[in-house]
Amino acid sequence: MGSETEPPHRQVPAHPLARKSPARANAASPRARRPLPPGEQFFTPGATGRRAAVERRSAAPLVFLFQQPRWLAPLVLVALLIAGLVVPDWRGGVAVLPVLAFIAWLAYLSWPSLRPVGRLLRVAVGTFLVLLVATRFGLI
Repeated sequence: MGSETEPPHRQVPAHPLARKSPARANAASPRARRPLPPGEQFFTPGATGRRAAVERRSAAPLVFLFQQPRWLAPLVLVALLIAGLVVPDWRGGVAVLPVLAFIAWLAYLSWPSLRPVGRLLRVAVGTFLVLLVATRFGLI
């Protein structure tokens, strides 16, 4: 009876960074931002200690990265990786370090939700990048 006149219930995101403040919701932004993906939380359920702290600190950078153009992060990472592969000295190692850090960070955040094949792939990519950095710095 009364359900026809009631407005549909909107689901409010659980994380404060996913919510829009009333001031920001009405402000005209210079460029349209992508909405956050559906979901209730950024965090692993039941996480404690270091994982909870890393996930909490990672929420803002992840939201920032999500709001950038989709091609930006892969383009920067590929450019740094190519520079690391092409330059045979310590400068190549320095170019690969941000790629290694980014891949390790995302692997750590996604680890609980991965299947064994996904975990193996992330370990293989991380090992490759560590060996590449080690060769560029002359450690191997």
